[in-house]
Amino acid sequence: MEVMDIKKFNVVLYEPEIPQNTGNIARLCACTGANLYLVGKLGFSLSDKYTKRAGLDYWDSVNITRIDTLDELKAQNPDAKFYYLTTKSKVSYFDTQFKEGDFLVFGPESRGIPEDILFAPDANSITIPMKAGQRSLNLSNSVAIVLYEAIRQAG
Repeated sequence: MEVMDIKKFNVVLYEPEIPQNTGNIARLCACTGANLYLVGKLGFSLSDKYTKRAGLDYWDSVNITRIDTLDELKAQNPDAKFYYLTTKSKVSYFDTQFKEGDFLVFGPESRGIPEDILFAPDANSITIPMKAGQRSLNLSNSVAIVLYEAIRQAG
């Protein structure tokens, strides 16, 4: 397998609820070198057997940061660009120009990112196009789709 120089991105899970999704995303971050931020209240314990099982033996390879709020994360990274993934945006991730260091923010599985965050004046809310009438993709699939597009664009 060819080893590639992959540009670094940041994946943010805001109040994730399903341990298997978080474990799978942690594994994705380990394989791509992305930083993983877990923000706010988690719907599970990080010691949960499902989280550990989904992440397999990749946990030691992931740079994970727990943080209380998105505001705190933004304050720590004032020059960074944050993209909020939602089904409520009309802007496709296809039309977004990602750059190394960007933050890709994904909301909780059952309710998504709150609208006051999505539609704040400085928010960059984007979506993954889907067939009309569908609710949403699985969280870990969504992260993989957008993260790999960001990596592709960054070269």
